[in-house]
Amino acid sequence: ARLSRAALETLAIVAYRQPILRSEIEKIRGVDVGGILRSLMEKNLIRIAGRQDLPGRPMLYGTTTVFLETFGLPNLEALPSLEEIESLGPDPDSDRLF
Repeated sequence: ARLSRAALETLAIVAYRQPILRSEIEKIRGVDVGGILRSLMEKNLIRIAGRQDLPGRPMLYGTTTVFLETFGLPNLEALPSLEEIESLGPDPDSDRLF
C-alpha cells in the first residue's frame, strides 16, 4: 500500500523516536496526527507500545514487525543514521529532511 508524504514522515518519527507520545509527534510535525496514526495502525505499521505514567495515561506508539518486513529491515538498528540520510542530499520537494 502506498503511504502519503505525511504518513511517511509520521512513521519515520515513530520509528526513530519510539516509544513516543502522540503529543510529541504533533510537536515535531506541527499538525494533528490522529488520523495518520489511525491509518498507520490499520496498516499494522505501528502499534500501541504502552502508556506513559502521566495524567490521562497517554498512549505510546512504536513500530511493528510488519513495519520491519515492509521496509526490508532485520531490526531497528538497521535504520539509516542521520548522517546517512543527510549524505543523500536535500529533498528536492522540501527545504528540510524529516
